[in-house]
Amino acid sequence: MRNPVTGITRVLGRIREIEAMVYPALKPPDDSRPDDRFTKVMEEVLDDPYEKAETAEITVPAGVSERMAMWEDHLQELCGQYQVDPDLARAVMKMESGGNPSAISSAGAIGLMQLMPGTAKGLGVDPHDPKRNLEGGIKYLAQLADKYDGDYVKTLAAYNAGSGRVDSYGGVPPFPETQRYVKNVLALYRKYSRGD
Repeated sequence: MRNPVTGITRVLGRIREIEAMVYPALKPPDDSRPDDRFTKVMEEVLDDPYEKAETAEITVPAGVSERMAMWEDHLQELCGQYQVDPDLARAVMKMESGGNPSAISSAGAIGLMQLMPGTAKGLGVDPHDPKRNLEGGIKYLAQLADKYDGDYVKTLAAYNAGSGRVDSYGGVPPFPETQRYVKNVLALYRKYSRGD
């Protein structure tokens, strides 16, 4: 049986994501608003171990370009550390979240690099902390690129659909979502490589 707290956490995250898209210029609600008190009570009840994540302390720009730019220095540093092409990491981040550290997918993927909770745990990162999420995504790209001998097509297919599916199909699985994902990320990668 699914843990109901996990569902509530995802719903609250999705509400925050939608609010950020609809009201990007508004400041966070002050403590006197009833819905903010509700959020505080829910957070106390949930006792989320990731509560101290840096997302709450970061002002996230509304525009994708500005959001992407705010992570550039950290992305460059991590790509050097894990020996990942920064253009590839940048393309994946743009495709996954558009640089939005609060992004949560319908499947439950979290943050800048849209890490699934199990993947984040396996990588040893807190998916709710944007810097650690970015590190986890770049580390995961490095692991996949190593596994597939630098084949970016298989690396990206595995990032999207899982390496088990890539292995069982001998390449990109016949899933339209994964096929579009690989095509679109590679197009972004080529764009960034040209300096566009």
